[in-house]
Amino acid sequence: MRFRPDTFTLLLLGAIVLASFLPATGTTGDALATAGTVAVALLFFFHGAALSREQIVAGASHWRLHILITALTFGFFPLIVLPINGMSDIAPSWMPADLGLGFLYLGVLPSAVSSSIAYTAVARGNVPAAICSAAASNVFGMMLTPFLLLLLVSSAGSGNFAVGEALKDIVLQLLLPFGIGHAMRPLIGGYLARNENLMTRYDKGVIWLIVYSAFSHSVESGLWQNLPARAIVLTIVLCIGLLAVFMFFARFLVRRFGFSLEDEAAVVFCGSKKSLASGLPMAKVLFSGHPGFGMIVLPIMCYNQVQIIVGAVLAEKYRDRITAAR
Repeated sequence: MRFRPDTFTLLLLGAIVLASFLPATGTTGDALATAGTVAVALLFFFHGAALSREQIVAGASHWRLHILITALTFGFFPLIVLPINGMSDIAPSWMPADLGLGFLYLGVLPSAVSSSIAYTAVARGNVPAAICSAAASNVFGMMLTPFLLLLLVSSAGSGNFAVGEALKDIVLQLLLPFGIGHAMRPLIGGYLARNENLMTRYDKGVIWLIVYSAFSHSVESGLWQNLPARAIVLTIVLCIGLLAVFMFFARFLVRRFGFSLEDEAAVVFCGSKKSLASGLPMAKVLFSGHPGFGMIVLPIMCYNQVQIIVGAVLAEKYRDRITAAR
């Protein structure tokens, strides 16, 4: 199987290159930052309007599977990143503190909805369970991610995170727009459902804007002087290692508890995915104005590409196994 980066991946890489050579600074940089804040609020407003209550409660009868996926996403994953962050005494010597904070942030992110469901479907796994768990992960993730991050940062001994300000921004820029959007679902939910492609393009446009604006700010603050190429390569290697450890442990638990092969596919894909679509907008709120923003979001950007490639290979293998078992 041949792998080629998709158009959006190339656009994100282009945003990083553009910011490295032509960063938005001064008034332009401030305008882009403001536009990004508004765009993120609108993004969560639209997601609130698009999400039906049925998606949250669907498949609730398979509660053991949902509990396992949630525990892996918001329990096991944060624990395995805690020792390797740059603020820990046992962290790798090459890891700057901001990059370590990025790995903590990666650990507490919710599951990626679209890719989790898509790979489960390709694998012919338990798609209804994947839909329910991935949707619930993102809804609860807006509340769990900031609090888990605060807990991990506190455990790591960092005092560089503004707790009160972050919580206020989460409420005003994420939860409030999401709640208003969901309340307006009867008015605009149908339009959003009929124009999913338009919303997908908007999501990607917001992510591109965040990446370009954030890396512009980081480049001006000396990102590439403080982050050598060796650290980038080792970050990718570490992301591969994290994914491998997680998948091994997830498969062990699934088989230990006697779940079916279809359920195993749902657990592996929903539990191991980390949402770039939710992660970057939330990072824009949590780390607004942070000079090391580029380092903080680097792990999730690297992990996103690793999970796409590895997920494609595993989905094919699960499909063959599940088809043969039927």
